[in-house]
Amino acid sequence: MSVRGSGVDEVVGCLPLKLVVGYRSVDSGGYLGSIMLVMDSRFTQQELPACKPILTPRWVISAFMLVSIVFIPIGLASLFASRDVVEIIDRYETDCIPQALRNDKVKYIQGPEDKTCNRTLRVPKRMKQPIYVYYQLDNFYQNHRRYVKSRSDKQLKDPKSENDVSACKPEDATPPGSNPIVPCGLIAWSMFNDTYSFSRNSEQLPLNKKGISWKSDRQHKFGKEVFPKNFQNGTLIGGAHLNSSIPLSEQEDLIVWMRTAALPTFRKLYGKIEVDLQANESIEVQLKNYYNTYSFNGKKKLVLSTTSWLGGKNDFIGIAYLSVGGLCFVLAMAFTIIYLVKPRRLGDPSYLSWNRNP
Repeated sequence: MSVRGSGVDEVVGCLPLKLVVGYRSVDSGGYLGSIMLVMDSRFTQQELPACKPILTPRWVISAFMLVSIVFIPIGLASLFASRDVVEIIDRYETDCIPQALRNDKVKYIQGPEDKTCNRTLRVPKRMKQPIYVYYQLDNFYQNHRRYVKSRSDKQLKDPKSENDVSACKPEDATPPGSNPIVPCGLIAWSMFNDTYSFSRNSEQLPLNKKGISWKSDRQHKFGKEVFPKNFQNGTLIGGAHLNSSIPLSEQEDLIVWMRTAALPTFRKLYGKIEVDLQANESIEVQLKNYYNTYSFNGKKKLVLSTTSWLGGKNDFIGIAYLSVGGLCFVLAMAFTIIYLVKPRRLGDPSYLSWNRNP
């Protein structure tokens, strides 16, 4: 380290393993001085007590065995829980179009024809309440950047911010530049609008649509004094209509839809059936096939599902745990065989490269 002053370099010897901090100052008399501050402590010299484990074969084998003993039971329990979930999946976007009109599906969905469609679902095994009703869309990219940004969170929460529509184009005002749309943006405009009703043995099954959205969304993201205005009043209707007399915080179908999905295939909760369904029962579904997925080759599915302690049906978690646990068990067995067949003394210097005979 060198300190430069008066045109002359003073060389200061470096202290090994020392942290040296130097600086210079000029006083009123023009004197140039240098101050050396040497910090020497166990912390700066990295001499504090530390744990330095040595990975002996026994420790490595024990660690792999421990992981396998923990992960394999968790994987089996997860798989059994997932297998206990009962799901009924019905794809209907093609079957709900009359045979003669299937050559031009977009024209049918945009036309005045009756969109009523009747479906029959068979219950494979007993389904305990609550039974969750989802709609599933495939090939719908809710994660598109322009789509995700086309909303106004301030407008959704505060009635005084209804004119905050700068990020909502092209669904910001109707007619353009005059009356703001509440809620504005492409997300709300494209809200899912197929409807479902269920019956069993000619008896209507009640569908509970309360509490299907996140409580935090209802309380903090959608205002209790914000009401729909000028919504779906344009020439091109994107999806569902909203009741202008109900605040946004109570319109849970909208709240569910506004929480955008991360993947192009997603499910959103439509409601809950709060009665048990017995095995081999037939459930009659009357649906209205309004939503246009035909323009982008999308798929529509109706899903009825129960839950377990792990949630919905998901085999991936169990398979992942079993894969990791099985791999660790195989490695533990392989290392054990190698250790028994060809043992090696720990720290044997004969294995060093310079001790080997050419």
